Amino acid sequence: MRVIKVIFEDQELEIELDFSDTADAVWNAAPFEASANTWGEEVYFSTPVSIGEEVDARDVMEPGDIAFWPPGSAIAIGYGRTPVSRGDEIRLASPCNVFGKARTDVRNLRSVPGGSRVRVEQV
Repeated sequence: MRVIKVIFEDQELEIELDFSDTADAVWNAAPFEASANTWGEEVYFSTPVSIGEEVDARDVMEPGDIAFWPPGSAIAIGYGRTPVSRGDEIRLASPCNVFGKARTDVRNLRSVPGGSRVRVEQV
């Protein structure tokens, strides 16, 4: 099983990758650094990955889903409501490729401020 670590200024998140093309692309791109952005209860950041929408792309996530947002070449981690959510769902801006699952509670990302440094590396 492949695992990547996303390191924020004050915490880390380990992610178990699935066997998708998106997971392969993120794995192969690591290590890389970016700057965190927030949108409602979502943290996202750019990557050097460029890949299109996969067949099973979706915009509503389950807690712990780790997604790749093709239009922004970004990893998106929703942990609650965003400006486009309906009810209590975790809805991202547009369909994303889910490529992994967080090993820890993504709600801890509430403390990540926009503009903070993010590093992604293979474990």
